[in-house]
Amino acid sequence: MQSHLIFRRIRALADEHKLPVIAFVEDVAASGGYMIACAADEIVCDEASIVGSIGVVAASFGLEKLIQRIGVERRIHTAGENKVMLDPFLPEKAEDVERLKSIQKEIHEEFIALVRARRGSKLDSRETALFTGEFWTGMKARELGLIDAIGDLRSTLRESYGEKVKTPLIAERGWFGRRAVGVTGMVDGLVNAPGFAEDILTALEARAVWARYGL
Repeated sequence: MQSHLIFRRIRALADEHKLPVIAFVEDVAASGGYMIACAADEIVCDEASIVGSIGVVAASFGLEKLIQRIGVERRIHTAGENKVMLDPFLPEKAEDVERLKSIQKEIHEEFIALVRARRGSKLDSRETALFTGEFWTGMKARELGLIDAIGDLRSTLRESYGEKVKTPLIAERGWFGRRAVGVTGMVDGLVNAPGFAEDILTALEARAVWARYGL
């Protein structure tokens, strides 16, 4: 949902100001990240970037046996028989899973349609795994038509717009607003304890994201 809102906003601004949009992929443009990249007229990424994962996922836990073991009684009151569908503290119901999968299928089809509309004939129509949720390196993604070129932001912009093009530095932030590792961790050569702790948490967040792709 949030990725789609960003996608729509980028396209609205591009159309309003009649400007081309270039997306530069560094680490990962997968799933919602790739949806956002599709808002660009051109997608450029590094050879080792991760691209794709055009699919829909829902993850949860089954905790009903745990709360029974520790003696916790679940109490929940609703109006609407499906209000607690897939509650992690209740046994999973086959009909609830079926309902979830139907919603995922609908969203997946919309995602596929968006990619097809933006990438068009650039996509390799022979590749059957494009929309299975699989992901690839930037080099392979170019072969499949998921991106347009291999490169980086600074060199690509300089090549297209000249040596004086401005590329302002944007600090990356973690899930909770923390700045990227190295930005706050050192003060005059000394470890800034609060900043250092935040850097460690940010690094762990990044690791968790990469672990999803087995990297």
